[in-house]
Amino acid sequence: MSGILYAIATPIGNLEDITLRALRILNECDLIACEDTRQSLKLLSHFKLSKPLISFYSYNEQHRIKGLIDKLLNGKKIALISDAGTPGISDPGYSLIKEAISRNIKVEVLPGANAVITALVGSGLPMDGFIFCGFLKRKPSKIKAELAGLTNLRKTIVFYESPHRILKTIEICLEVFGQDSQICIAREMTKKFEEFIRGTIKEVFENMKSKKSILGEFVILVYPISLESR
Repeated sequence: MSGILYAIATPIGNLEDITLRALRILNECDLIACEDTRQSLKLLSHFKLSKPLISFYSYNEQHRIKGLIDKLLNGKKIALISDAGTPGISDPGYSLIKEAISRNIKVEVLPGANAVITALVGSGLPMDGFIFCGFLKRKPSKIKAELAGLTNLRKTIVFYESPHRILKTIEICLEVFGQDSQICIAREMTKKFEEFIRGTIKEVFENMKSKKSILGEFVILVYPISLESR
């Protein structure tokens, strides 16, 4: 009888956001597949847990899948975690989950911390529907094309961005969506320096340009004004 693959959300900053169920399953499982063994060891040590760890990240996941699937088919219980947040959401995990499902292996998802939902709720932007884009393309021309396809959707657009690209990306948002569309920059969710910067794209762009340094992890949320209403 096959085992179980547990996809477990871990804290995105504040370790108090771990769930009791996550701690129980991490303690009961046979093996933990994690994005970075060093980061996961810090989490386990904090909660006084000790389990075998195996690295599972973007550059080795295809190589690791067969061995993990074999263990699951032999009845092992494996926890899948990323460095922070929910596995598979812009983090490794999708390929293993897909393969497990195709082999009729039970997949159990433990909900918990997620930067997208946390930022969306705190943004003040509409939450009745949203589009999550993960990380946008790297080249400015491709970012512009990707966002341009969303201009007439009356839904909040959510994506991740790095500190060294964020100013350029907001500038592209200004060009694509117009200066009066609403934007929220959510920085360092659940961490000590958590910050929400809200306003029109023009206001927020000027705000960000005035900063001496831009550090941290960012979620950008945009609610576009449709072309017809401009």
